Order: sequence, then structure tokens, then C-alpha cells
Amino acid sequence: MAPIVRLLKTTPNVEARVCVTAQHRQMLDQVLNLFEIKTDYDLDLMRENQSLAQLSAAIFTNLDPVFTDFKPDWVLAQGDTTTVAITSLLAYYHHIKFGHVEAGLRTHDKYQPFPEEINRRIAGVTADMHFAPTDWSRQNLLREGVDESIIKVTGNTVIDALQYVSKQPEPIVITELVTSRLATKRLILVTAHRRENFGKPMEDICHALIELAKHRDVEIVWPVHLNPNVQEPANRLLKNVGHITLLPPLDYLPLVHLMKHAALILTDSGGIQEEAPAFGIPTLVLRDVTERPEGVAAGTLKLVGTETSSIVKEAKRLLNDPSAYAEMSRASNPYGDGHAAEKIIQALLNR
Repeated sequence: MAPIVRLLKTTPNVEARVCVTAQHRQMLDQVLNLFEIKTDYDLDLMRENQSLAQLSAAIFTNLDPVFTDFKPDWVLAQGDTTTVAITSLLAYYHHIKFGHVEAGLRTHDKYQPFPEEINRRIAGVTADMHFAPTDWSRQNLLREGVDESIIKVTGNTVIDALQYVSKQPEPIVITELVTSRLATKRLILVTAHRRENFGKPMEDICHALIELAKHRDVEIVWPVHLNPNVQEPANRLLKNVGHITLLPPLDYLPLVHLMKHAALILTDSGGIQEEAPAFGIPTLVLRDVTERPEGVAAGTLKLVGTETSSIVKEAKRLLNDPSAYAEMSRASNPYGDGHAAEKIIQALLNR
């Protein structure tokens, strides 16, 4: 959302305010600082080990007075979080128009990703404008009966943000890591945090990394998510394994620059599935299904699931077969040209 927030500030005849739920406090604050965004309403709702029901109730209760105070004509929210689903419902209750940024992504499996798939569908039912990143997303919405006139294909704002951040100076922590660890090695960057991968799937991912670390010229770096369901197996299984470096979660700026150094990415993250192709980095998706199949169709992504043998097989194929690697790295990015925010705001003004 940062590119939209920044552009709205300079758009004539628009009064825009920023409300954050702080569903993820640590991750939020560093992004606000990076993009120089000042919040008007900070609900500060992050609590340790809160359930989805508790978070949903808190968003309803605390966001309601914000709508009453500001009385906006439009509310914009992005993606598939619990914040998005509840915000869309609350806008409907207040008869406020809701614009869904990054609309129309679907796996058609309500438990993968959980709860994000249903969060997106809720937002899709209530939205008055759907800003779809690709034509595939647009087709999903049309099949669900959404009026074509309220769908706008814009590309994804994540590419706008990525272009902005990748031009910033590389943080010293990344320069030092690359200098000390990667002089003669190829970097495999790992991110994994999805709820459906908690438990055995996360352990299987860890065992795959142990096997890959035996490869002669590989260094694996994993900024480990703060969730205990990720921290515990990662630290228990990988902490003392050679050629595997476990880092605390990285802010967005260093993560983007670390990504630029990667030879291969293993991830279950949604955003990285769109960001990695912008840098031409082959990416193996640690999930059985993805709501971003455009990348799979384009050849920038490959679904490998979480079974140890499958991850190891596909990663080694890319590491050992230059032609297979080149085929993925040269595939075009289907997720936009870096001007999505402009298209979204213009579409709102046109209405």
C-alpha cells in the first residue's frame, strides 16, 4: 500500500488518511519508516498468541470509531490479511465504498492458504472496485459474477514498492553478510511462515535445507519468522548445521537487497513470488497450490510442496543444470510495470 499512500498525499483535491491495525507490529513499523509514512490512526492490535477470532473482534471494535470519525468516501485495503477481510465488512456496514487492492487472487481451496483464501473472497464480495494485478485475477472475478465495469487490471503495487526500495543504498548488514559468507558460494534465500506449513511440513522443509547445505558451493540464509511455530523447528534442526545461517526477521530494505544477491529462492510467501521474478531469480514455492499461478505459467516459479525429497530434487536440478536455471531466470515478470498505484488512483478519480 505504500506507493498508493505516498501518491495520494500529492494528489489534488483528495484528503487521505492512513489507519493501521498493527496486526504485525514489528514488520509494520520498519515499512512505515522506510516509506516515510505517517499514520493518522494506529490501532495497535498485536497481542501475543491471539486467535483469529480475537484479532477479528478487536479490528471490528477499534476500526468502527475511525470510520465514524473520518466518514471517508472510499476505504482501500490490500491483499488477504484478517485486517482486509474485517475492514471490507465494516465498510459495508457503514455504507462506505471499499476498494480491494490486489483483488481476484484464488487457489479455490479454502484451507490453502489459511485463512488468506477466505479473507480474499470476503473482500471480493463486498468490494465496490477490484484492482486486479493481472488478467488471470480479473477472469477469476468475472467467473464469480463481478461486474466488468468495477474491475481494473493495474499490475501489483508490490512491484512499485520493490522498484523504489531496490534503488536505496544497500544496508551495511547485507554487504557484510555477502562479503563474509558468499565470496565463493551461491546464496539460497529461504522464507517460510504459512500457517498450513506449521508442524510436519515445516520440519520437512528444514530437513530439505540440511540436504541442500551439503552441496559444495551453497550457502543458505533464512531470516526466521517470529512465530514460535517457525522459530522452534528452525532452531532445533538447523542452528548448528554448516552453511546454514539463521537470521532474525529482516526489515524490507535489507530483505530486498539480500534477494538481489540470491541465486535461488525457496519460499511460501505470497509477495516474494512476485518480487523474485523482477530480479530474474528462480523461485521454488513451498506450497501445493498458489494464488499466483501467472508466475508458474510464465516459468518464473515452480510449485514443489513441502516434501523433503521434492524440494531437494528441484533445487539440485536448478543448481546443477545451467540450461534449466537460465530458462527460469530469463522468464518475464507477469506482475506489472511499477505504475500500479497511478492506475489505481486514476481509476478512483474517474469514478
